[in-house]
Amino acid sequence: MTNETTRPDATVEAPRAPFVTRAALLEDLRAIGLARGDIVMVHAALSKIGPLLNGPDAVIGALRDAVGPEGTVMGYTDWDARYEDLLDADGRVPDAWKPHIPPFDPLRSRAIRDNGAFPEFLRTTPGALRSGSPGASMAAIGARAEWLTAGHPIDYGYGARSPLAKLVEAGGKVLMLGAPRDTMTLIHHAEHLARLEGKRIKRIEVPFASETGTVWRWVEEFNTGEAVIPALDDIDYFTDIVTDFLESGSGRSAKIGHADSILVDAAAMTRFAVDWLERRYG
Repeated sequence: MTNETTRPDATVEAPRAPFVTRAALLEDLRAIGLARGDIVMVHAALSKIGPLLNGPDAVIGALRDAVGPEGTVMGYTDWDARYEDLLDADGRVPDAWKPHIPPFDPLRSRAIRDNGAFPEFLRTTPGALRSGSPGASMAAIGARAEWLTAGHPIDYGYGARSPLAKLVEAGGKVLMLGAPRDTMTLIHHAEHLARLEGKRIKRIEVPFASETGTVWRWVEEFNTGEAVIPALDDIDYFTDIVTDFLESGSGRSAKIGHADSILVDAAAMTRFAVDWLERRYG
């Protein structure tokens, strides 16, 4: 006879796995549509994925497992250029401050902290390469990392010949791994391509590391820190574009770990975003 106090209770939950593993992430990545040979640009909100066994390296390892040795993983690093708070209205840095500001060095400059830990972990993974356009810089690892990161224009670094343009050209994908829809950097490439009147232009002084010391250079691009045109100032248009794209039946959504995630084709996403912007504001 079973004692009432020791009888199994069917309402008690089974214990949950304490960690999200690299192997479990690989299963989820394959389920959402990431395949061997893919070039994928990744935005990751690591805290949304769950408790990671081996931390961010588990995510990077799973991504590399999913695309295989013939594939490539890319992330948006930007750089930790806190000095921009010193810029005057013309984009100049006060001379008194210039000796104190570390220059941009693709090999050593940290990824911007605003985008979480993933870009810096990717950048510092052995074998990773980083492109040479400071604010638009990308890190990549895998078979086509060198091609993606080479020759990145310093001016208008989200446009032609950029890693984003190459991602589109190569039939790559974008994975939003728990990351908010308004952080999809590929939309900046669409902003560059879209025929819109009155695009905001940003022109600032930037320090670059060289063999002879720091070299200051003017850098010009469409302003990615604000809406690309004033008419978009009060609209969360990155989110709207991505949401409309998904609602059109394109892209795939699924859980990766515990994170709500999205996988889209980069070329299709770019065409949709350009058309979305031009039809409404072109």
